[in-house]
Amino acid sequence: HSSSNQPLVSGPTRIVYRESSGSDLNLPVWQRTWFILLLLVMAFSFFAVAIFLFLTLDSDYASSPVYAANSEGVEITYGSVVKLMHERTKFRLHSHDVPYGSGSGQQSVTGFPNVDDANSYWNVRPVPETSDKQGDRIKSGTVIRLQHMRTRRWLHSHLHASPISGNMEVSCFGGDGDSDTGDYWRLEIEGSGKTWRQDQRIRLRHVDTGGYLQSHDKKYNRIAGGQQEVCGVREKRADNVWLAAEGVYLPITDSK
Repeated sequence: HSSSNQPLVSGPTRIVYRESSGSDLNLPVWQRTWFILLLLVMAFSFFAVAIFLFLTLDSDYASSPVYAANSEGVEITYGSVVKLMHERTKFRLHSHDVPYGSGSGQQSVTGFPNVDDANSYWNVRPVPETSDKQGDRIKSGTVIRLQHMRTRRWLHSHLHASPISGNMEVSCFGGDGDSDTGDYWRLEIEGSGKTWRQDQRIRLRHVDTGGYLQSHDKKYNRIAGGQQEVCGVREKRADNVWLAAEGVYLPITDSK
C-alpha cells in the first residue's frame, strides 16, 4: 500500500514531561528521615560523653576553680598540684609505675631532670584525722600527704634501705582509699614564713622514721637511667631542701 511509505509521525515532535505521582516517592521512613536520625544520634553521643567525663573527674576539681602559678610567692593550699624541685640539683620529685628491685619492692621514687614530665605532679592532701580541707592554707609544722597524680599512690617511707646510698628508702604506696602513717610528712618551712608559699625553701620530714626527704647526684643505671636517687636521712643537710615549682594551685578558701 502507498501508506506504508509515509512517515510514522508528521509535523513537529512534541516532548511531554509527566510529573511523578506521590506513589513514586513512597520511600521507607528511615530513608526520608536519615538526617534527623543522624543528628539525634550525634546529640545523644555528645551528651553521654559529657556525663562520663563529669562522673570520672576528681570531685576536688569539679567544684573549685584552679589557676596556674607563674610568679613567686603564690600560696600553696590543700588540693594544689605541684612539682617539688630539689634545690641543689634542680631535679623534680618523680615517680612512675616501676617497682624497686630490692628493699620493699614498692613503686620507685626518683629525681627527674626534665621540667615537662607529667609523672612529677603531686597532689597536696591533708591527713585523714584533721578537719583541713581543700583550699586551706598549710602552716609550717603541719603533717601533710603527697599523692602521685598519675598512679594515685602516696609518697611513702620506711626503714628499708635505699638502692644506691643505703639510706631510708622512699617509695609510693597505697591508693585513694589506702593510706597509713607511712605516708605522713611534716612540713618544715625554712626562715620566718608561717604558711607554705611557692618561693619558700622547705624540708619534708617523715613522721614515722624521722628521715628528711633527700636527693643527691648519684644516678640509677637500670630502673630509671639518668634519674637521681631519692631517699630519707635523719640529718638536716643542703640535700634535703626543696622548692615548689610548676603546678596548679587552688585559691585560698579558709578564713584562718
